[in-house]
Amino acid sequence: MPSLRQLLKPAACLILCLTAATASGNPARAEATWKLHSGPWQLTFHAADQLLVVSHPDSGVELAGPLQFEGSNSDGAAAAWRVTLPHDSVTSRLALLDPDGNIQGYITFPANGDSLQLSLLHRTAQNFHGRLTFTPSFSLGPRAFACRLNAPVSGRVVQMAAGHADSALNHAVFDIESDTALSFDALQCTIQTGLTAADHPEFQARLTAQIDDPAHAAIELTLTRHYYQARFAPYYHPINKERCPVAPTGWMSWNVYFDKAGEEENLAEARVAAEYLKPYGMEFFSIESWQDNSPTLPVSQFHNLTLRPDPNKFPSGMKWLADEIRKLGFRPGIWTVPFGTGDPDFYAEHKDWFLHHPDGTPMSNWCGRYLLDPSQDAVRQHMEETHRIMAQEWGYEYFKIDGMSGRNSGYSAHFYERPEVRAAFKEEVDDPFLLCTEALRSGIGPDRVWLACQGHFTGADSRYADAGRIGADIVHPNRPPDWNNYRNQARTTLNQLFVNNIIWYGDPDTLLVGTENPLETARLAASVVALTGQAMFAGDRLGELPRERMRLLQQCLPVCDIRPLDLYPIYEMLPVWDLKVRSGSRAWDVVSLFNWADSESEIAVAFSELGLASAGPYLVYDCWNRTLQRNVQGELAAIVPAHANALLAVYPQADQPQVVFSDRHIAQGAIGLDQVEWSSQTLSGTIELVGSDPTELVIAVPDGLRLTSATTDANVTIATAEGANNTVIVRLQTDRSRESKWSLSFE
Repeated sequence: MPSLRQLLKPAACLILCLTAATASGNPARAEATWKLHSGPWQLTFHAADQLLVVSHPDSGVELAGPLQFEGSNSDGAAAAWRVTLPHDSVTSRLALLDPDGNIQGYITFPANGDSLQLSLLHRTAQNFHGRLTFTPSFSLGPRAFACRLNAPVSGRVVQMAAGHADSALNHAVFDIESDTALSFDALQCTIQTGLTAADHPEFQARLTAQIDDPAHAAIELTLTRHYYQARFAPYYHPINKERCPVAPTGWMSWNVYFDKAGEEENLAEARVAAEYLKPYGMEFFSIESWQDNSPTLPVSQFHNLTLRPDPNKFPSGMKWLADEIRKLGFRPGIWTVPFGTGDPDFYAEHKDWFLHHPDGTPMSNWCGRYLLDPSQDAVRQHMEETHRIMAQEWGYEYFKIDGMSGRNSGYSAHFYERPEVRAAFKEEVDDPFLLCTEALRSGIGPDRVWLACQGHFTGADSRYADAGRIGADIVHPNRPPDWNNYRNQARTTLNQLFVNNIIWYGDPDTLLVGTENPLETARLAASVVALTGQAMFAGDRLGELPRERMRLLQQCLPVCDIRPLDLYPIYEMLPVWDLKVRSGSRAWDVVSLFNWADSESEIAVAFSELGLASAGPYLVYDCWNRTLQRNVQGELAAIVPAHANALLAVYPQADQPQVVFSDRHIAQGAIGLDQVEWSSQTLSGTIELVGSDPTELVIAVPDGLRLTSATTDANVTIATAEGANNTVIVRLQTDRSRESKWSLSFE
C-alpha cells in the first residue's frame, strides 16, 4: 500500500543531472543527461544524441528514440533546431534552441495518471513555425500488435490483420497477455511493426506535434492497463492458443436436418466431408440433438441430464459414433444443455436438485421443464461428471454447451440473476454462473475445445470457453436461411469482432452456402466468416452442393489466424471490411465491399480510408470476376449486386512480376502460399497443394517481361497460360497433399 506521503507527493519530481565529460578526441565536448519524474513516468534525455527515454516502471513499458525539432532560421527557411537542456532555474522542461543560439520555446511533460504529454510552448516570438518529432522504439509483449482503440466519427471501414500487418490508421499497441494498451495522440502518428530474433513484435512509432497549432501542440502517450477487463470483459482471460491455435472448423447438422439427424445421417455427411473438406483443413464433426426424447423441439423437453441417447436416432450409442467419426479423420464434437431437463423421472429421483417457485412448482425455461439449482455442490458435481464421461469415456473433443448467456431469462446467466431465482437457491452463492463454468471446464478437461453457445464476452463463460456463439441461429426451425439471417450474421460479427482471437473465437453460426440463395449471397456469407478469422462450421447437405458452392467452403478452410485491429464494438453495418496481410516481405490487403441494400449499388472507398497511401499506384484483382486493374490510384470502386460483395485483392504495384490471386483461400496468399520472392529474374515460392485438386495462381507481369520457363518439384505438374491484361495463370496439381516449391523465370 502507498504511504500517505507518497499519495500527497507532487505530481512531478525533478532530477537534473548535468555531467561534464571529456569525449575521446574532443576535450571541449560536454555531455549532459536530464532526468524527470512526472507522475508514474520517468524521463531521461541525452542531449548529445537527442535521445529521449520514457519509461513507466509500474508496467515495465519503455520507449526510447530521437526527439527532434524542425523550425526555421532567421530567413524563414526550414532548419533543424536542437532540443537542449534547461537554460534557467526551471528544470522541469527542455528548451528549443534555434540556429542563432537563442531559446525560443520549451517542451513540458505534464502527467495525468497514466497519461503523459510532450507539450510545446512558445517563448516570446509567437509567429514561428515548427514541428516536434518523437520516434521511439518499444515492445509491449510477445502477443502485442498495433491497432486503434477509438472509432472514427464517420468511419466506413473495419480492419483485421493476418501476420504482423500494419495500417496507417493505427494509433495504439495492445498486448493480449497483460491486457495493456499503449496509445498515442498526435498531429501525425504512424506505427511500424518489426520482429525480434525470437519472432516477438517490436514497434517504432513516429509522432509529431506542431508548435503553432494549438489543437496539435502536444504528443500524448497513454498507458491503459486492464483495457478489456475494465471496459468490456470483467472475466478477461487471454485466449488459449495452445489448446486452440486457430478458430475451430467443422460440420453440424441442425440447420438443415434440425432435430432429425441420427447416426446414419451424420456419418453419411461425414464421409462426404472427409473427401471434400477434411483435406482443406476441416477438424471437427459435431453431433446435435442426440439426447433421449429429442426428435422435435422444444429443447426443454429433451432428456439432457441422463446421458441416454435417443434410441431411434442413435441406436449404436454415442461412444461408437465418436469412434466412427474419428476413423474418418475428424475429432468428434457433441452438443449439450447441462442446466435442465424435460425428463420427469430424473426430476422425481433428484427433486432436491431442482429450482422451485414458492408454491412448490418447478421452475422452467428454454433449458428444461425442470431446472437445476447451481448453488448445490452435488448439482455442479453432476455437471462435471457427465461432461467427464462424454470427454474421457465416450471420446468427444469438442463441446458445444448451450443455454449459457443468451439474451433473456431463457438462458442460464440471465436466469440466475433474477431475484426470484436467487431466492430459490438452496445455498447462498455470489456468482452461480461462474461456478457452473468452472465445473464444466473441469469436466471436459483442459485439452477439450469448448464453444459457449449463446455465450457472451461480458460473462463468466469467456474465462473458460474457447469460442462463443455471438448471434442467433442462422435459420428459423425447418426453414432455409433468408437474406435477413445472413445480414444478422454479419451484424453480430461486427458487434463482437473486437474480442475475436483475443478473448475467444467468435462463432457467427454455421456457414450455409446452399442453392436456396443466389451464389452472390453465398459468397458474401463466406467472406463474412473467412475474412474475420471466426469459427467456421458448415451446415449444408454436403452431397447436394454444386461444385462452385463446395469450393466456397474449401476456400474458408482452414481458418486464417486473423485478429481485429479495431478494438471496440461496431453497431453499424459498415460496407468496407479490410483484411491486411503480411507474409515475409510481402504486404497486401483483401478488401470486401459489401452491399447490404436490396438493389445494385456502386461502392467506393478511398485508399486513405484503408490506411494506405492514396497516390499508389496499386494492382487490384477482382477475386470473384477474375479481372485485374493496374495503376489504380485514389480509391477502390466496384458496382456490387444487391445482397452481394466485391472481393478485391490490393497490392502496391511494383516493377516486377507479382502474385495477385490464389484460388486456394478467400484470404488469398495468407493461406497456402509462402516465401514468395523475386530474384535474378525469377519469381519463386512454396505452395501447399491439397490432394488431387488443382490450385491456380495469377501473376501480373509488367510491360517488357515475358515468361520463359516454369518449374516445380517432382510429382507435381505445373501448367501456364496467358491471361488477360498481361497476366500469367499458373496451375499446379499433385496426387496427394504436399508442400511444393515453384519458380517462374522471365526475361
